Amino acid sequence: MKHYFRALLMSLLFAASTAQADMTIEVVGVGSQQYPIAIIPFQNENIDNQPVTPVIGSDLNTSGVFKVIPITDRSLHAYTPANLNLAALQASGAQYAVLGQIFSEGGQAVVKFWLIDVATKQELIAYEKRGNPAQLRRMSHQIADMIYEKITGKSGAFASRIAYILKTGKAYELQVADADGYGAQTVLKSRMPIMSPRWSPDGGKLAYVSFELEKPVVYVHELATGKRWQAANFKGSNSSPAWSPNGRQLAVVLSKDGGSQIYIVNVDGSNPRRISQGGEINTEPSFTGDGQSIIFTSDRGGSPQIYRASINGGNAERMTFSGGYNASAKIAPDGKSMTYITRDNGYRVAVMDLATRRSTTLTSTNMDDSPSFAPNSSMILYETDVGRRGTLAIVSSDGKVKQRLKSQNGEVRQPAWGPMLR
Repeated sequence: MKHYFRALLMSLLFAASTAQADMTIEVVGVGSQQYPIAIIPFQNENIDNQPVTPVIGSDLNTSGVFKVIPITDRSLHAYTPANLNLAALQASGAQYAVLGQIFSEGGQAVVKFWLIDVATKQELIAYEKRGNPAQLRRMSHQIADMIYEKITGKSGAFASRIAYILKTGKAYELQVADADGYGAQTVLKSRMPIMSPRWSPDGGKLAYVSFELEKPVVYVHELATGKRWQAANFKGSNSSPAWSPNGRQLAVVLSKDGGSQIYIVNVDGSNPRRISQGGEINTEPSFTGDGQSIIFTSDRGGSPQIYRASINGGNAERMTFSGGYNASAKIAPDGKSMTYITRDNGYRVAVMDLATRRSTTLTSTNMDDSPSFAPNSSMILYETDVGRRGTLAIVSSDGKVKQRLKSQNGEVRQPAWGPMLR
């Protein structure tokens, strides 16, 4: 475990690269079922230079669940359901059609759109969204989420955000971006390493580890104001923050009493209470959904494995038994599964069904790390090495769809997928 932690730190320290704000997406594989959908360019969608239909189409297409059918024939362009040429759309293979309009009213951007079942002519969605014109891209992600949920019956996650660490020359940046890697913004820049970003349950704060005091210290950073404070700065090392479900506490790893032990502290850094007992290294804590337990990595059995312990004390339950290395566990937001890194001909992303305790390795790359569930539990964001350069990747929780968020020049690591923002 010490080797693992050191290797991770060294990769951040010495990876040299050039920053690039946004990332491109490569998709491999498709879902078990693909829904053919025609997305007709919205009326007036170029008035603010933020056309919404390319964003909606990209979201649905990269999910692997939809097959977006291009509508290049302008005679098929329609801006109300009454004007749709349903026979022609059906002939193109479309099962569903999306169409809409954009206009300005009272300084706001108004987006009206419809989702139509082409065969039955039924209006599945007829909706109007209003917002700041500068937020049209975000509104596009929200529309994609509505379409995804209506057709699949599962919540979308396109309107969520991700956080990650970007290494540029000698500078480290904590960045946040849309879930598709666009719109990246720097939250913190430092010449010393930044590690382990973790979103608060409300999506308004990030906890992370900074070495700016020449030792690892846990900070909490309020995104709207830029205000930040030390949540753990005890003697020795302070690392691996994880938020409690109510956002009032953090699980952290401290070495103040020797070894690497898990504590819970209040978000202001007060009242540390030790949770882990036994083992030299106990690290990478994560709360369960009810906030009553912590899952973590420990070497107490002779190799890194995943354990679960009550926050009220008692013996820890071992969760993983297959293989000599299982670490970095996170429970899915729906509480049904757990993702982690397993050594299986390489360090790869795995998922365990918590009801059956059956595990499946999802990836075939060799140096995966930091898995993190999407807020709808259907996808897992993680870091991997491509040509010895850190990049972000996404795999569906059934392993069938894989995406790579490819930065042109940057070294990107330690991603964390944030909650849905309403």
